[in-house]
Amino acid sequence: MSDMTDKNKGSGWLRYAPLIAIALVAAVGAFTLRDYLGFDALRDNREALIAFRDQHYLATVICFLAAYIAIVAFSLPGATVATLTGGFLFGTVIGAAFNVTAATIGATLIFLAARMGLGEALRARMDASEGLVARIRKGLDENQWSMLFLIRLVPAVPFFVANLIPAFLAVPIHRFVISTFIGIMPGAVVYTSVGAGLGAVFERGETPDLGIIFEPHILLPILGLCALSLLPVGIRLATGRKDVMK
Repeated sequence: MSDMTDKNKGSGWLRYAPLIAIALVAAVGAFTLRDYLGFDALRDNREALIAFRDQHYLATVICFLAAYIAIVAFSLPGATVATLTGGFLFGTVIGAAFNVTAATIGATLIFLAARMGLGEALRARMDASEGLVARIRKGLDENQWSMLFLIRLVPAVPFFVANLIPAFLAVPIHRFVISTFIGIMPGAVVYTSVGAGLGAVFERGETPDLGIIFEPHILLPILGLCALSLLPVGIRLATGRKDVMK
């Protein structure tokens, strides 16, 4: 009997291994990689990057995707600079495709690690809860698509937070992947286009305007998409299912 208990304890700790590894790498990376994954590093090495891309295009793509996936999966600093680099190296269209793909893969990895480590336990507690917690859980369950798209579209929601919340609520992986891939497209296209114009910015000795996403002509369409993602919730309420979020 004790052997079974020890085995269960061992397997229990094993569940947390990916999440612990991510936390450790993120903590170390926050202090050791900030200077290497910042805008200054991109500016100082731009000519070498362009030369390497021109000579080894496929290798550049593979290295870029691997680096971006690692940055997102381990919550390392430099995600915004990586997005700019995608535009700088590959242009807006191809760069955005690479950025969205890599970000989705990295987000899925941290989603799976979080769900393996903590998601099931938290889900069980929420299922056993009553009152307000139970009503919130029910509302999220019945409006998962809307909520998933909303947290991806709203610029104020940190990316790593949007990766963890669905894991803790036991969101199906296919919903997470689809909503992540589609939901991050607007912001990714904006920042990739900024990256595509970095050559001229570097020539002028300036820094890119990363607050462009909050400009009215960009922010308002994104907010419109947020409202559209909430439309099913409004329909539910309008048709009498007001007990969902009571």
